[in-house]
Amino acid sequence: MPKSQVRKKKVYTPPTDVRPTTTTAATRKPSPVWLPATAVALIVAGIGWLVVYYLSEQEYPVASWGYWNLAVGFGAMVSSLVLLSRWR
Repeated sequence: MPKSQVRKKKVYTPPTDVRPTTTTAATRKPSPVWLPATAVALIVAGIGWLVVYYLSEQEYPVASWGYWNLAVGFGAMVSSLVLLSRWR
């Protein structure tokens, strides 16, 4: 069986002025303890707000807001997703 050819060219290394900075996952700080707790609390609060709104036949939590209660509930859940996207 013939022997395969040996690679003559060195492995490519980009020039130093083009290389990205060395910010690896090991050098980044872990997320603070309050972040996941706040995100879970916002999810629970958002779902609770919507459940109360629908079960009370749009009378509670704030009757004068009308359908803006939906925006409050979904806004709380979306803000928790924004927080969770920053979690490491």
